Amino acid sequence: MDLVDMTDDGYLALSYIGHVEKLEEMENDSVRESLLSTTSAEHKSELKGRIIEESKKIWRVALPSIVARVTSFGIIVVTQTFVGHISSVDLAGYALCQSLTVRFVNGILLGMSSATETLCGQAFGAKQYHMMGIFLQRSWLVDLITLTIFLPVFIFSTQIYKLLGQEEGVAKSAGYISLWFVPFVYGLVFAITIQMYLQAQQKNRVIAWISLLRFVIHIPLSWLFVYVMNWGINGAMGALIISSWSLIFGEFVYVFGGWCPDSWRGFSLAAVKDIFPVVKLSISSGFMMCLELWYYAILVLLAGYMKKAEVSISAFSICLNVFAWEFMISLGITGAAIVRVANELGRGDAKATKFSIKVLICTSVLITLFFCILCLVYGDKLGYLFTEDEEVVQSVSDLSVPLSVSVLLNGIYPVLSGVAIGAGLQTKVAIINLFCFYGIGVPIGALLGYVTQLQVKGIWLGMIGGVVTETIALSFMTCRTNWDQEVLKTEARLKRWYLESSNENKQSDSDHS
Repeated sequence: MDLVDMTDDGYLALSYIGHVEKLEEMENDSVRESLLSTTSAEHKSELKGRIIEESKKIWRVALPSIVARVTSFGIIVVTQTFVGHISSVDLAGYALCQSLTVRFVNGILLGMSSATETLCGQAFGAKQYHMMGIFLQRSWLVDLITLTIFLPVFIFSTQIYKLLGQEEGVAKSAGYISLWFVPFVYGLVFAITIQMYLQAQQKNRVIAWISLLRFVIHIPLSWLFVYVMNWGINGAMGALIISSWSLIFGEFVYVFGGWCPDSWRGFSLAAVKDIFPVVKLSISSGFMMCLELWYYAILVLLAGYMKKAEVSISAFSICLNVFAWEFMISLGITGAAIVRVANELGRGDAKATKFSIKVLICTSVLITLFFCILCLVYGDKLGYLFTEDEEVVQSVSDLSVPLSVSVLLNGIYPVLSGVAIGAGLQTKVAIINLFCFYGIGVPIGALLGYVTQLQVKGIWLGMIGGVVTETIALSFMTCRTNWDQEVLKTEARLKRWYLESSNENKQSDSDHS
């Protein structure tokens, strides 16, 4: 009996111990789950904080850049609107000149100046501030010489367009308007490079304000010259030149007036020293951007060979300008991508570079998705902003769906191009551009436009095909890039082109004495 009782007591004791152990296990599990949930919450909070912090850095550069680029391109679009209400032939001539001649030269200047963006961004990240002013002066020399070499493209525009088979009336109008664009493109040399210089050091707010003011003034100025003074085409183009140079004078006042004391130390002969490596990087940068911008220009040229060439050129150019105007927003984010990637590589932080790229792409896609929806909803009314010609308006309406797709794609590939520029990978992107745009986009556009009788829509669909393959290729390149290795390349580049500042020279002399 005692034995049985003892056994029962033993079982009770064991049972009690088992319950205690289970309770302890449950308590440990709950503690573990609590710790995991706390860790997960902390991780999410940390990630959210990093995203917010990175977004602030991006928008500090992107927002002023977007305002500056949208308003800068806006004065071109406003001028086209005034020209379009003067004459349909002059609208086609302006469209041909702006889309081909100006885009051709602007592509060269923008591309060659992107070397300045790379070098200034990396120098700022490495705290080599005085080198930024030297890089800016080098870009002025390279760009001014390059533009002067290509000046005959503007002078002999009529003959060039006739040789390319354009209608005589449109070719003559384009040739006359091209001469008006000469002072405009010379202004681009300074406008583009100073914007990149200020953007690299996150001082581009002043450009945004000046650009916005210029855009507001440009509309009444154009109205005054065209309608009140009755100067027609001369008035529209004169207003464009005055507006464009007002920005440049504002930039000069800001840079030379002492608002960039660390990066601008005055004009220096050091800008001529070691200029050939800069020329080499500028050429590869120019080749990259030119292949991208000329792609759209060639498609406008193809539109000129369609039936009713005047209508085709006008409609294609209107859609292209709407596309390009939204593209200015993407270029603003692209500018932020260049600055962020260049800065982080200059600092030697590969992880921060990769994180910044992810945030940049997500931000850009969300913005372009909004504008894509706008193009779909209001596509049939876009043409009336530029002309009253019903044929042109209808042709623009037919292009609204392909236009919206192109706008959506703007959210990815320009940002990836900016990442490449920030890292100094322009040569690789140039090869990708050559293959995707000219090996795929242009042939498909010509095939769909002429053989399948899709006309202008076929050309635009071909353009989309080139952009899609470009996006895929750049995405693959970005994913495969070894960013730790790019950090080492950046350090080597900055050391190779580094020049001592005057302060460092004085310090060195005092140390020796």
